[in-house]
Amino acid sequence: MRKRLIQLIYEKAFKYSEDPIFKLVSGRMSNYYFNCKAVTLDPEGKYLIGNIIFEMIKDLPVNAIGGLTLGADPIADAVAYTSYLKGKPIQAFVVRKTAKTHGTMQWIEGNVKAGDKVVIVDDVITTGKSTIEAITRAKEAGLDIVKVIALVDRQEGGYENIMEQLKDIKGDYKLVEAVVTRDDVMRLYKPL
Repeated sequence: MRKRLIQLIYEKAFKYSEDPIFKLVSGRMSNYYFNCKAVTLDPEGKYLIGNIIFEMIKDLPVNAIGGLTLGADPIADAVAYTSYLKGKPIQAFVVRKTAKTHGTMQWIEGNVKAGDKVVIVDDVITTGKSTIEAITRAKEAGLDIVKVIALVDRQEGGYENIMEQLKDIKGDYKLVEAVVTRDDVMRLYKPL
């Protein structure tokens, strides 16, 4: 499944240029870009992501999975759906980019409450900024983070930045993982 997911990311989400023409969220220019929504919103992509990530977390004490909207939403939904089919339901939740301005005025949507053990997901990590924002909001809501998973790690320092945010969490498992790395995808790249 992972091999097929790497191929799908390469075919649908990956762009490369010899010149750095892609502007990243950080403002920095890059030679390559991952638009993972082309995979996370794809039926086969959802199937692969849901199954792969469920297998990564099925033995952990997890109540819910989610992250910063919009990148994390289809990933969390795919895992929640898969978890139900596999007989071990895991709730999905969404971390808003801004607090709701009416009603309950909350940052987090979904069936989660303080004390719940959660997995934070993101589609792509570069510096880890959006993942760290989700971690911060989850901690403020009293959620207990047990793992962080990125669909794609660009291998540009995000992993290390996220680990720094989670240094107070102990466990006998890998706390931060990527399903796919930039190197995995670049192995498929063949210049024209």
